[in-house]
Amino acid sequence: MNSSDDINSVQIAVNGTLMRGLELNINLLKVNAKFVREDRTDPNYRLWSINDRHPGMLCSKDEGKEIDLEVWELSAEGLVTILNEEPPGLCVGRITLSNGQSILGVLAEPYLVEGQKEITSLQGWRAYIAEKGNS
Repeated sequence: MNSSDDINSVQIAVNGTLMRGLELNINLLKVNAKFVREDRTDPNYRLWSINDRHPGMLCSKDEGKEIDLEVWELSAEGLVTILNEEPPGLCVGRITLSNGQSILGVLAEPYLVEGQKEITSLQGWRAYIAEKGNS
């Protein structure tokens, strides 16, 4: 359930370059999205680095971990704008948060992660960026 009573308002979980301070965060800010909170998925997700440009996350009931993400609130129109600006292969689906709540979130189509570097063990894009910067 959204924190807003506006029926045109939706919440979306983002796990990569849309997060605060990162490359595509401006896309959320341009549609007047509001940061709600930091959160995590339940332990059923895997994460890959897609050509070191952005992450791709998939649900995996057997091999996953909790993945760090941010929850943002925006208009339905803003969500469409964001989706049209996402890299090919990223889409919106249902994500289960660590508290069991189900929310819309950015996921990867399975083909996108084929042959890419898995970074699930780091449990988040920011941790991957930090590790990559220290190597």
